[in-house]
Amino acid sequence: MAVKVDQEACIGCGVCADICPQVFEMKDDKAVVVEGANCDDAGCCQEAADSCPTEAIAIE
Repeated sequence: MAVKVDQEACIGCGVCADICPQVFEMKDDKAVVVEGANCDDAGCCQEAADSCPTEAIAIE
């Protein structure tokens, strides 16, 4: 699965990075996907996406 963070929708709350630090990190007050991260291996991407208050995380 591929994951993307919509930078315009992200409010920088950090919930995704707290839930799934293997995939998400905070950079310049916004969430970004960790380079080389794999949602299939992490097993927490969907929970992070579901917890995002602005629905800025898309999993494909």
